[in-house]
Amino acid sequence: MSAEVDRRHMAHALGLARRGLGRVWPNPAVGCVVVKDGRIVGRGWTQPSGRPHAETVALAQAGPLARGAAAYVTLEPCAHHGKTPPCAEALIGAGISQVITAIEDPDPRVAGRGHAMLREAGIDVATGVMAEEATDLQRGFLIRVREGRPLVTLKLATSLDGRIATASGESKWITGPEARRLVHTMRAAHDAVLIGAGTARADNPSLTVRGLGEAHQPVRIIAARSLDLPSASNLARSAREVPVWLLHGPSAPAEERREWTAAGARLIKVAETDKRLDPRAMLAALGREGLTRVFCEGGGQLGATLLRSGFVDEIALFSAGVALGEDAWPALASLGLGVLVDAPRFRLRKLKRVGSDALSLWTRI
Repeated sequence: MSAEVDRRHMAHALGLARRGLGRVWPNPAVGCVVVKDGRIVGRGWTQPSGRPHAETVALAQAGPLARGAAAYVTLEPCAHHGKTPPCAEALIGAGISQVITAIEDPDPRVAGRGHAMLREAGIDVATGVMAEEATDLQRGFLIRVREGRPLVTLKLATSLDGRIATASGESKWITGPEARRLVHTMRAAHDAVLIGAGTARADNPSLTVRGLGEAHQPVRIIAARSLDLPSASNLARSAREVPVWLLHGPSAPAEERREWTAAGARLIKVAETDKRLDPRAMLAALGREGLTRVFCEGGGQLGATLLRSGFVDEIALFSAGVALGEDAWPALASLGLGVLVDAPRFRLRKLKRVGSDALSLWTRI
């Protein structure tokens, strides 16, 4: 097929893959399109909780029409036996004649073996179609495999002068309803939402996805070294309905541990540094749990800690057309910068209007 046709079908597969973001961890969100004689005969994406895989869904839809067809897959088909048989074997067994993929899977259990299995079976394999787009889509999964931690998106909603609340602490609402609705959509595309203990105490948030119908609910995570959190909070009351994970230090009081465990929360102990939870240890713990994409919604201390440590991969900055002044609360705590060269740097990826506000998306350089 022509390069233009290949890109069109791969773009379709990438669009399908995006439907799985936030829903399929610890697996990657993959899309697959099966094409025969120029007609799409099957399509699929990784299903919630990671099974069945995209290729299995697409092949089942294609049925006998898969024989002699081409399969467009956004990530190299798996080659290992896990909770499901290898997708490479499924493609071979279905009689697929050509497989076009975007990128190789760096998981050591795959890492080229899927492509090799297909070639050994006589299937024509082409790679690298829309590789840049696929890499961006799979960034969370790729970071977890390579670095052992999830991708971190820091969300900030600020005034024109970078403030998040008035001097008295009032913050509802700096941004408009359109921006707040988009935040819920962004939450739903992540495996988890992360906040610090200060934000949990000050705002008593629910951190659920609302206003989107039967939307996916991400895991709700609070970084609370001493577990000094109100037991009668929205998070505590709903911990048995939507998962709540608490990252705490080794010295967290036993009574608070028992109380939160009884409420239905999951407690994860991590190391401390300078009387704070160690950011590397926090994210490594989340990576071991299989999380690939974490949406950090504050507060200023947690955001600054992650920025200082180099663990913020993306920033979603909502800017409202209001100025709050010097005495208002800053979006970030001190970064301890002495020279400009040490400042975290990001590249602007996208800028769009959201109601009366602006959203800028930034990627770490």
